Amino acid sequence: MSENTTTNKDVRNDEIDLLDLFRRMGRTLGQWGNALVTAILISIVFILRRWIWLGLSILLGIIISMIMLSKADSSYTSDLILKVNIEPTDEVITHVNRLHTYCTGLNKQNLAKAIDLPVAQTNNILDINAYWVIDNGNDEIPDYIDYENNHDVYDTTNVRMEDRMDVRVRIKQPQELSNVREGIINFINKDPLLQQRNNLRLKQKKEMLSRLELDIIQLDSLQKFKYFEESRNLMPRTGNQMVFLQEQKTQLLYSDIYNLYEKKQKIELECDLYKDIVTILSDFSIPIGRDNDVVYYAKYYVPRFFIITLLLLILIANRRKIKDIYNKY
Repeated sequence: MSENTTTNKDVRNDEIDLLDLFRRMGRTLGQWGNALVTAILISIVFILRRWIWLGLSILLGIIISMIMLSKADSSYTSDLILKVNIEPTDEVITHVNRLHTYCTGLNKQNLAKAIDLPVAQTNNILDINAYWVIDNGNDEIPDYIDYENNHDVYDTTNVRMEDRMDVRVRIKQPQELSNVREGIINFINKDPLLQQRNNLRLKQKKEMLSRLELDIIQLDSLQKFKYFEESRNLMPRTGNQMVFLQEQKTQLLYSDIYNLYEKKQKIELECDLYKDIVTILSDFSIPIGRDNDVVYYAKYYVPRFFIITLLLLILIANRRKIKDIYNKY
């Protein structure tokens, strides 16, 4: 009996300790909540009482943004979507990104030589970058451009499209985008290695085209032989059932011929429309507005002036306490 009584007392004590712990936790959370609400109210009252100074800081940030806008060169962004007709696409993207190296290194001489433009025009080019086009769901439909270059190459659901790329250009004068486009296309097409791969691709396509034409002729001859020779020989000695079966066998060749014709047309399409290394799918468009507008600078200056002003107001309001702490320590 004594052991059971002791055990029951221990259980009750544990239950009491847990209840007391929960009560303390509840009181602590309540105190934290009250302190948070109080801090928010104090902050709101503090800001409202000093709204003039804080408003002036925002106004000053906007003024500085407008001054920076008037002094800075304009910057416009436009994109060019290209169909890549050779493999692999990553080599074409790497090749185009050599232009990005020239831009970031301020090597306008090499940039002008690469894209066959005068140095005066290349001075208007701020940057050139090539990016992957991402297909979400692997349904062969482009969804977005990987501007951050952070796509997971091991992702089998959202994949890089191997037949296209995006070229983004930042430029001071958007009227010269057409010249930049021609320069980029020429820069790609005159690369010796890419030329060899494209010539090999076209050669293989033409060989396949010749073979398909020969197969179509042979199938067509075989079809005529089956229809005119075998059916005629069987007709006097067989009934309508056998003639019908023989005609069914002859009809089977039509699907084969049509399949070959579809392949032939696809190859002809590639050889005629996609005969170059890349093909333009979506050309540069004239941007509506500049990238570095007043909002662009305001996002940088307004929050900084506001925070600096707020910190100064807090220091001024608590200067006595800060002075006492300084004197104490």
